[in-house]
Amino acid sequence: MCELLGMSANVPTDICFSFTGLMQRGGATGPHRDGWGIAFYEGRGVRFFHDPAPSVESPIARLIRSHPLKSHIVISHIRQANVGQVCLENTHPFSRELWGLSWSFAHNGQLSEGLYELPLGFYRPIGSTDSEYAFCWLLGQVRDRYSSPPRDIAELSRFIAALCDQLRELGVYNMLLTESHYLFCYCTTKLSWITRRSPFGEARLKDYELTVDFCHETTPQDVVTVIATDPLTDNETWQPLKTGELIVFENGLEVARRPAPA
Repeated sequence: MCELLGMSANVPTDICFSFTGLMQRGGATGPHRDGWGIAFYEGRGVRFFHDPAPSVESPIARLIRSHPLKSHIVISHIRQANVGQVCLENTHPFSRELWGLSWSFAHNGQLSEGLYELPLGFYRPIGSTDSEYAFCWLLGQVRDRYSSPPRDIAELSRFIAALCDQLRELGVYNMLLTESHYLFCYCTTKLSWITRRSPFGEARLKDYELTVDFCHETTPQDVVTVIATDPLTDNETWQPLKTGELIVFENGLEVARRPAPA
């Protein structure tokens, strides 16, 4: 299956360290050789990079690893194809507009043919993955329910969690979703997170020989949360999400949670 990486921070922060670990799993320490992508948000704007080549061999991925693009929210994905051919239009994250905002979505897992019985409305897939179809259905449901952004993030989170529950019934559905401000994280099988804040310490990657002492890279006010399919470091304590659990981060902090169903 694929792997996910997300970040939410209260100050513009680069993701070079975490992405360096993730990209190794795209053909070196992992089998996810079927493309990769990443989205960096700057306010309401977003920079997308996609490549159907393995991330460990991609010159674009090497650029992302070495060039410190700073962002409040990042979503990244490395792909191991199971539905849809290996091509540019099938690389995550996928994006669509809603409420004048650019929503980005990445999915880890595989969904059954029952997915295609869910009717699509305003949004249509460009590629041929089950992931993009699920995104089009989910965002269409949000669009139909809310003509403008609800003021209560907890209300929106509960609604999105209920939609994710329906998709989870069709197979494995781990998800990262954002509209530039909030980062929604939903788990079926594997998704973990860590919040780094003062006092900062050292972090050591599992998949690459690299250690960073964040106390030299940050200020005492910084708060940075990283979400990944599998923990990227081996000397820190990551928090696993439970099956059916949804957590929402804003500026690096948890602002909403729908617990796993009983």
